[in-house]
Amino acid sequence: MSEYRNILVINLMHLGDLMLVTPVLRTLRHNYPAARITLLADRILADIVQENAHIDECLLIDKKGRDRSFLGIMRFARRLRERKYDLVVNLHRNERSSALAALSGGKRIVGYTKPGFSLLFDHVSPDQHMVMHEVHSHYAALRAAGIIGEIDDAGLEMWLPPAAEAEAARLWAAHFAPEDKVIALNIGASWRTKRWEDGYFAQVADTYLARGYHLAVMGGPTDVEMVAACRAQMREKDHPHLHIFTGQVSLGVLAGLLRRCILFITTDSGPMHVGVAMNVPVLCMFGASPIPGFYPYDEKSISVRAPVPCHPCRLHECPLAEAEYMKCMKQMPPTLILKYADQMLAENGERPACELVRPTDFETRVAEQANGSFALAPRGAAGRVVRPVLPAGLKAHGFD
Repeated sequence: MSEYRNILVINLMHLGDLMLVTPVLRTLRHNYPAARITLLADRILADIVQENAHIDECLLIDKKGRDRSFLGIMRFARRLRERKYDLVVNLHRNERSSALAALSGGKRIVGYTKPGFSLLFDHVSPDQHMVMHEVHSHYAALRAAGIIGEIDDAGLEMWLPPAAEAEAARLWAAHFAPEDKVIALNIGASWRTKRWEDGYFAQVADTYLARGYHLAVMGGPTDVEMVAACRAQMREKDHPHLHIFTGQVSLGVLAGLLRRCILFITTDSGPMHVGVAMNVPVLCMFGASPIPGFYPYDEKSISVRAPVPCHPCRLHECPLAEAEYMKCMKQMPPTLILKYADQMLAENGERPACELVRPTDFETRVAEQANGSFALAPRGAAGRVVRPVLPAGLKAHGFD
């Protein structure tokens, strides 16, 4: 294994993808304690990584602004070449990051890439997240390229920017008393097929409000309308224990709020992975996306698998009609989610995430249907690949 001194890691994708890179940063630091490690990420996600203890520098690219065009990419690539990296690791197979890695001038370039850029890579890694978690896929890619030896895995990690932690503390004091038990909800997701039913979320919210809990509703600006639609279906839409933070806080503040919550009920989404990093017990509903690739990376978590043959379709829109539409989510009713949520509250003594011991095992528990009813599957079920049976003419992304 070579002794690299100046390492660039690239991941320009969304919130969840970037969170799943954080164990790789720790492992790279473990293998190269004297190296200068730089992370290149999307500017809007700076809160997630700018305080990361395992990197020396965070470079930020303005994907939707000044760096969006071809000329912007070329200009940024010139900046990278000036830094004379001796190792460049690209951790997502999209065009922009592939181009930047290929044009970085790195002495050795490895990782995922689009075919057009592969000639400039020294080692090209296959995507494996359909058969293993994306974190493990990254480890496998780096091992195959001869980059890492021993793995140092402490799970997903995020250090809060001081200003974000101060604002989270201020908001918490303004909304909650020290004795309040707060459950977080995340309703939104980037794909329609990852979203649990609004009416189901409304029933869960009403149930916990009636029991005296406080609810903190999370999410970004794109989730505001979804949250409003859900709230409109609640009996207790104006309850004083209902606190809507959707679209009102930065990612760092959202993380600071989550670390004070006792449970996080969420879709498969970026905020779910932030919750994992903040050590909050996560209960996640999986519809279109595969549990093996993207489960909440924490043994405290429970992932509920859709009991339908077309799971995981990996389609952004459900092709089924009428009663069959979104049947994967419809067949995970509120009573089921309340059952597992109550179990997790009891397991963790309703203590806030910041008081819980961090995990040493990172495989989720899977709740799936067997013999007509749901049950927690034995350990190892998270890694099982479930091949979908889709309507004629459709193809699941990531399957052959």
